[in-house]
Amino acid sequence: MKKYFIFIPNLLTIIRIALVYPILNNIYLGNFEISIIYFIVASVTDGLDGFIARKMNWQTELGTLLDPVADKILLSGSIFILWLNQYIPFYIFVIFFSRDVAILLGAAIRMSVIESDTPTPNFLGKLTTTLQIIYIAIIFLKVIIELDFELFPLDVFIILVTILSLIVYAYNWVRDLRTYHNE
Repeated sequence: MKKYFIFIPNLLTIIRIALVYPILNNIYLGNFEISIIYFIVASVTDGLDGFIARKMNWQTELGTLLDPVADKILLSGSIFILWLNQYIPFYIFVIFFSRDVAILLGAAIRMSVIESDTPTPNFLGKLTTTLQIIYIAIIFLKVIIELDFELFPLDVFIILVTILSLIVYAYNWVRDLRTYHNE
């Protein structure tokens, strides 16, 4: 019977993708109270879809492709709109966005050259995504509650983690390509 519910993790991922527009539109319009609610729901679906898929053994090929793309759309879109409305500095946008593009390109090249399955995220990649979600939520709260504190130390921390994550991904891609080349 439970095999009929295998679509649930993918449905949660699709809900996350569908929430991107209301999140971005409300950020753009300055409705941070509404946007943070959508953002929290989207963030919860990010953890919940993977947990349910693993716990119930409902992993699908679609889910392994769709989940990281949904993360990239949510985070990159949020960072873009936050930068566009001048809530974050340009360098944060560039580093976040560049990492996401590099990961997508690296995964595509790896999957094409090695003809492998979708790469599984590593611990640092998951940690980086979680920290980026927290970073965005802090910016929401800073605007909503009108907190007056400097984001620069947090910016430096999130940049270091994001760059370290990209370095680890790049190292793994090069290692995998060398192993494949030497076979």
